[in-house]
Parts: sequence; C-alpha cells; structure tokens
Amino acid sequence: MRVFLAATSLSPQYGGPAVSVSRLALALSGAGADVGLWTQDGSALTTVLLPPQLPKGLTRLSGLALEALGQFSPDVLHDNGLWLVHNHRLAALASHRGLARLVSTRGMLEPWARSHKKWKKDLAWAFYQRRDLTRANALHATAATEAQNLARLNLGVPVHTIPNGVDIPELPARELAGVDESQRTALFLGRLYPVKGLPLLIKAWNRVRPEGWRLVLAGPDEAGHQAELEALIRNTGLTGTISFAGPLAGQAKARCLAGADLFILPSFSESFGMAVAEALAHSLPVVTTSGTPWPMLRERGCGWTVDATVDGIAEGLRQAASHDSKTLRAMGAKGRVWMASEFGWDRVARQFVTTYERILGR
Repeated sequence: MRVFLAATSLSPQYGGPAVSVSRLALALSGAGADVGLWTQDGSALTTVLLPPQLPKGLTRLSGLALEALGQFSPDVLHDNGLWLVHNHRLAALASHRGLARLVSTRGMLEPWARSHKKWKKDLAWAFYQRRDLTRANALHATAATEAQNLARLNLGVPVHTIPNGVDIPELPARELAGVDESQRTALFLGRLYPVKGLPLLIKAWNRVRPEGWRLVLAGPDEAGHQAELEALIRNTGLTGTISFAGPLAGQAKARCLAGADLFILPSFSESFGMAVAEALAHSLPVVTTSGTPWPMLRERGCGWTVDATVDGIAEGLRQAASHDSKTLRAMGAKGRVWMASEFGWDRVARQFVTTYERILGR
C-alpha cells in the first residue's frame, strides 16, 4: 500500500501535529506501508523530527503537491489539517485523480477553534471547506470528543477514531537530569498561543502560590502572545517564580521533562493533547482541563482534570502541590504504564493501515 502523507509543516515549532505526523510516517513504514511524506513548507526535507537515514519504505517528497503526487503515485492521500490553500488543492487533486482521501482534522473543527478568527473560517466553510470534507472518503479524529463534534456537522462521511501514538523514552535517574530536589517544578510545554489558556494558569498560580514550587513555560511564541503573558506575570508579582524556556526539541526537551515534577496543560480546547501523552510517557502526573480529551486521568491515578477556569486550575494546583514528591512520582509511573500499553506507535500504525484498507474497499 502506498500512502501520500501530507502536512503543513514538520518544523518542531509547529507543535504537536509536526511530532505526530513525522512519527506516524515512521510507524507506517515499519508496518509495511510505502509512505511518501510531503509538507506545504518543504520541511519534510529538513525536519529534525526524522532521522537523517530514513527506513525503507519512507520517502521525503518536495515541490508542489501536483509534482509530489506525480513522483509518488499513491493509493491513498492522507491529509492533516484544514483551511489552508494546500488542503483545498489536495482535495481537488484527489478528486480529479480518483484517489481515496482520509482527512485528519487535528482539532481544527473543535468549537473553540471554529470560533477563533470566526469570520474567515465561516467564509472558507461556505466557499470550499465543507464541500472538500464531504468529498473525502473518511475523516480521522484523535479522541471520542472530537469524533462526536465531527458527527454533529452532518457531513455524511465516516469518522474513524485513532489516538496519536507516543514514544516511551528511557528515563534518566533524576540526579543525572540535574534536578534540584529543593525546588519542585511544574511544566507547561507547547505553543504560547491563546487556545492554551496560559493566562488562566498564571492567575491560578498567583492565587495558590504553592510553596517550594516554580512554573516553567516552554514553547515557541505565536502571534506575540508571550509579551502578553510576561506583562501578566509582572503585574501579579510572579517574575521570580514563573520563567520561559523558549522552544525545545530533542535532548533539551527530554531534559526539561525529566527535570519536572508535574505537567500542566490548561487549554480551552485540544483534539488530543500530544503534550499530555508525552508527559505521561516521561512519568509526570498531569493537571489538565475538561477542554482536553483526558477525563480518565483521575481514574487511572495519574492526574487531575479540572474546569478550564481560574478556579478549576487553582484547585488542580492545590491538590497536586499537596502531595509529596514520592506520591507524584508514583502517579507518574502509572501514567507511563498506561501510555506503553495503549498508545504505542506500532499499534496506532496498524489501526491506520486497517482504515486505509477500509476506504479502499479491501
């Protein structure tokens, strides 16, 4: 089976989709598919998220979408994302060539996402986006809540729910990670962007001010949001306890996760929340909101799901900070076992291959 896997970007600064698409490409090739990987910005050729020596069955594609499709001749076109010109172009090319097409919506049709820059999206929806989706063979959601929201749009297209996978890393001893045991660290890792709810987190931190803790905000700035956050930190007098780590990838990202005691994702909306899965895989307990598809954290014994409000996040912080380090590490260990058993990339790749076969009628 030949799969044309398309994405906007595989630059680490693009966030969770860049990680999940690049890792999916590797896993699919490991599952026996021939994968042609193409990105709108050309980063499939240069991304550090792929090894320099690619495995057999994985090919980097470049040029315009038309040229890349001509080079590769796939059975299935799997596009990741919506709204952009290249997504519309891929839909037209697939229709013209009679290619089966799967679209991973990547949370871009979630209610919060639809309301952000609403007038532009309403125009795109009316002119081409809805039609493009109704012409797909199937849609892909990463969680049940996203699948339910897609079903409510009445597009007449099957929706397949397959989670993102996560790598389970070897964990260094905390002393090797350079952890200062005299101060505990809560970590946010992701884009600095309004959907992530970081002003709520800063206000909640100001309310709780957990003794002996610091908060690290790691990730690339988008749309100048970091300046707004810095102003809020100054105004609340938290400059000494909240810091920014900038964009992180590779070993720097791994060290940051290894050195943390708690992970926090205060988002208003996430289709999956790749950062939550990565944090759990690194044995970190998690505080996140009901805007993410992780309501099972508490029953799994590895975290807290709270309302996406200052009150909700403050309560999550209080509960997490009330536990000693040993208890938090035990909670994180439960999360790591969970990720290894249900979110391995080999399992995810097999689910995608089955989905491709279904839409091809095999």
